[in-house]
Amino acid sequence: MIDPNHPSGPDHPGDPDLPTGPDPQGDPHQPIGPDHPDHLSEPTPPSHPYYQELEFLTPREAPVRFAVRYGEDHRPPGRPGVLARRATLGTGVPVLQYRLASSAQGDPHAYALLEREAAAAVALERRYGGARFGAVFARIVGFDLTAAEPFVLYRPPTGRPLSEWTGRLGAEDQERITGQLAMAVRLLGEADLVHRALAPDTVRWDGARVRLCEPYAAQRAGEAREPFGGAPWASPEQRAGQGVADPRDDLWSVAEIAYYLLAGRPDRGEGPPADLADYRRLAALGQSGLFAARAADRPRPVELMRLLHVPDPLATGIGAADPLDRWRGEYDRQIARKRAASGAAPLRPDAEEPPPPPARPSRPSLRDRIFGGGGDALRPAAPAATPAPAPPPPPRGRMCPHCLLPVEYDERLLVTIDAKGNRIPLDLSAERRPGHVADALRKAYHLCPHTVDGDEEHELPVPYLTNGEPLSIALVGSSSVGKTHLLAAMLGEVELGGLEPYGLKCRPLNPEAHRNFLRERVQKLKEGRQLGRTGQQTFARFADGLLVSAGGAPARPVVFFDLAGEDLAQDGEVGRFLMGVDAFVFVLDPLRALRLPGLDPVREQSGLRRRDLGDEAFTTVLNRIPRQRGGLVAAPAALAVNKSDLVRFEPVVDRWLGRALTGRHDPAAVREESRDAYAFLAHHAGAAWLKPFDDCADCTLHFVAATGGQARGDRFPHGARPRRVLAPLLSLFALCGLLPGAEPTEGIVR
Repeated sequence: MIDPNHPSGPDHPGDPDLPTGPDPQGDPHQPIGPDHPDHLSEPTPPSHPYYQELEFLTPREAPVRFAVRYGEDHRPPGRPGVLARRATLGTGVPVLQYRLASSAQGDPHAYALLEREAAAAVALERRYGGARFGAVFARIVGFDLTAAEPFVLYRPPTGRPLSEWTGRLGAEDQERITGQLAMAVRLLGEADLVHRALAPDTVRWDGARVRLCEPYAAQRAGEAREPFGGAPWASPEQRAGQGVADPRDDLWSVAEIAYYLLAGRPDRGEGPPADLADYRRLAALGQSGLFAARAADRPRPVELMRLLHVPDPLATGIGAADPLDRWRGEYDRQIARKRAASGAAPLRPDAEEPPPPPARPSRPSLRDRIFGGGGDALRPAAPAATPAPAPPPPPRGRMCPHCLLPVEYDERLLVTIDAKGNRIPLDLSAERRPGHVADALRKAYHLCPHTVDGDEEHELPVPYLTNGEPLSIALVGSSSVGKTHLLAAMLGEVELGGLEPYGLKCRPLNPEAHRNFLRERVQKLKEGRQLGRTGQQTFARFADGLLVSAGGAPARPVVFFDLAGEDLAQDGEVGRFLMGVDAFVFVLDPLRALRLPGLDPVREQSGLRRRDLGDEAFTTVLNRIPRQRGGLVAAPAALAVNKSDLVRFEPVVDRWLGRALTGRHDPAAVREESRDAYAFLAHHAGAAWLKPFDDCADCTLHFVAATGGQARGDRFPHGARPRRVLAPLLSLFALCGLLPGAEPTEGIVR
């Protein structure tokens, strides 16, 4: 049996892999911070020619600055694009630096791996850094992911790799190593991490305690396995990249290491070793299923610890209670309140519906010849040939999303728009080739007949009128909250096929307008360029539109409105379209909302100030939208905590932002993320920032990042890296009946 609180032994002298110089002073479990005696408050004097300056963030995201002296670079194995070197901070604090070389920064995957490593190391340090058993992990000192060459700093490791101990360890030490590795996997699993890089060359032993290498290959439990490692140390599923990452992947590595230490040689790595029965000390491990080829057939870490008689350090709990739990309970109470208020509420009264369109003339129109009579919302019901019950009320007419008046298709109002914006009448009456007509209509526009003196002339893409029920979505937020970047990131992910795993197919509503949006917005963002601010308008026009279809259902037009924050915050005529919008994405900026001191330097740099009164655009828009009985807004909404990368190391944010979307609709996961995001905002921001959730009957909450980093000048130094930007859109699609497998009323409340 091992004692998880057993102190670590001394370093072995003369290890060429360890930096020279004295060990860090003070409590080894405390991160180096501003109060450390080696912290620099002034630039390094020029009389120190061998020193440079190094600024970074501690695991608690406190900025610090040190004089630093670097050793020689070398390339660590298993980490392509990364350079490692020893460094000495201040008056003699040794660290190891792993940085992304400039030559590798053209590969976004390389940056993502370093960012994921930093997130894993910070999560482990924050969770276990104050406990003695936390010494089994590589101890992060600090990081800077925005530097020209992003880097992570670690304390130097103790001990020597297990590969150097072959044949020198007694039975008791072998059992201690196996037990401590099982405990490490248990701790990793509790933090929702899978290390994936446990092997004799990466695990160290100092005579008393194991020490795992840096989590450079770590993945979130439940994410799709990425192929990594080789036989025998990586499990067959991990090597092949099959299924999802599981803490029991690391237990395979523990089993192979235990066999290696006892047998003195590695196994094949395909299942239980052929000679496993020859080693009685491994009999219990073999019987437990630890060597099973499939993770699902292996015991869980806590079960293995019981088998090895290793006490579970988490059995009695560690650390303080989660302060967000109080607010998670408040979320549940608010959901119950809204359910009670809106449960029996009717839909919008019939009086608000536009009048039905007039009957069509007997002569078949151009639209009839091309689109036939299938399922159009504008076509009145055909008269019955024989006596029948009274027909249902005529369907709701198509409404112009700009002026909120009904529009009936009229081929006399067809136009095309040239490069100068001139509207040119389109007459297709003489065209007899259906394919040519259909192609022309795909690119054509239909003038809105309701333009009056003083109104701006406007038009609709013809597919808006010739397909299924439209869905209009408005992004709401003050200026500079990132609405334009978020919309560009969303449509960029759509263009890359991000909706296809959910059974959705997308086409442009108007090909030329969509190309312009991709060129002027999406492509610039993909190139790492910051987008200009949205200009104020005198008339609300949607930014882009899609035709979204699922299976054999008719395609539905989806249009996106992105207005300047100044237009949304003013109760003027330009915002009158809001009364007819079908769904909303409220975009929240952490720099304005969150009471987190770590955001102060970014606030100072960007010139933004925190507001206790919430987003004035939220309030103005919500006050303008019609309410249903119970005083709640009927239109579905999503509250997107944009720029979440600024707080990515907060545990609850990291839990979601560090995960990719799963490719399937999971209402339980949507509710869980909403609950976490609500608790995070309620704890760190004023109540006014939750007004969209309070006022809307159905409102989900999401952590998203449109760019993944802060711009310097007009560029994002390491490119734009959108994260989870489709989550709010998918939630709205589910609530509006567009997402296969989701009920239209499958919301948080209903």
